[in-house]
Amino acid sequence: MSAWDGLLGMHVAVVVTATVAVLSLATGLTNISVDAAAGPLAGVVPEIVQATAGFTGTLTGFLMLLATWGLGRRLRAGWYLAVLLLPLTAAQGLVQASLVSVPLVVFSAVALPVVARNYRGFDRELALSDAQVAAIGALSGTLAYATVGAFALRDEFVAGGIETPLDAFYYAIVTSTTVGYGDIAPVTARARLFGISVVVLGTVSFAVALGSVLGPAIEARFARALGTMTDTDYTQFEDHLVVLGHGDLTEALLDAIGDGHETIIVVPDDGTATQLRERGFDVLVGDPSNDEPLREAGVERARAVVAATERDTDDAFAILTARELNPAVRIVAAATARENVRKLERAGADSVISPAAIGGRLLLRAALETDTDGEESGLLPR
Repeated sequence: MSAWDGLLGMHVAVVVTATVAVLSLATGLTNISVDAAAGPLAGVVPEIVQATAGFTGTLTGFLMLLATWGLGRRLRAGWYLAVLLLPLTAAQGLVQASLVSVPLVVFSAVALPVVARNYRGFDRELALSDAQVAAIGALSGTLAYATVGAFALRDEFVAGGIETPLDAFYYAIVTSTTVGYGDIAPVTARARLFGISVVVLGTVSFAVALGSVLGPAIEARFARALGTMTDTDYTQFEDHLVVLGHGDLTEALLDAIGDGHETIIVVPDDGTATQLRERGFDVLVGDPSNDEPLREAGVERARAVVAATERDTDDAFAILTARELNPAVRIVAAATARENVRKLERAGADSVISPAAIGGRLLLRAALETDTDGEESGLLPR
């Protein structure tokens, strides 16, 4: 069973997905450049379909790279995207009807069951801020408005410009991004006003979307370059505390940390890192369960490690990694579920705290404690 786990594990799922992404890009670009297909389906699939599959295959390859990034961070959204795209890459490889597409079809067929088998391992939710959700909604709404409006007003554009919904979507993209090739032009005042609205809304929505997505990463880079902490400063830390993850469980810990406690916090996203840096904490952005961020945080020289990602499965991976890098370090973990205390101890934690269990004991103690006159509470038998 362990051999199958190693052969079909999460790491393999990420690798085969990345391979499919690269093959999809390569075969798509190759089939765009060739004049005719040479595969067994060359005489069956129309040339226009082959060419379309080449263009869309390249686009799918970029989306597969996005899915690979999500799988690398164990995001459930990355798993869904990969499972959705893998059958599509296989179908595109077949439709491209070229011998160079055979590896793409084979790897897509192999990758799908491997990724599907590891569903439980990719359990992280995609954390988007309210601004990011609003920006994505605004961008999607603008493109939908431009596409539907252009198709509804197709008779008011130059003849032959917009005939299908795909033509309308093409107009929405080139107008919203202010590319404006000029091949689809309005011929009535109403269509011109519509085009102006698409340009204004598209420019704003694209700018807001890019700002909300790239803003936190840019802020983190500036904070890293201009702030009090640089990469070389981390190498000076010794006998310090490494906190893996951030959430409600770690807030009380961070509030209790004084100036005399050197602490490095490892979080997986730039937005959280920026917020913590603004509060004066030293933060590294990276997966708390990966070797590189923990090495950069100086786990080998740390006094103690606190694993509190608010996901017991993530804590277990982080504990295993920290214990491998520093067998002597003291590791404390916070279990969100009481039944996982033993599991985290087996993963290598020296001490595991269950906030639920502690909270229950404190509630009982508070309910049964004596009053100020020394008399027992009425809840206790006299």
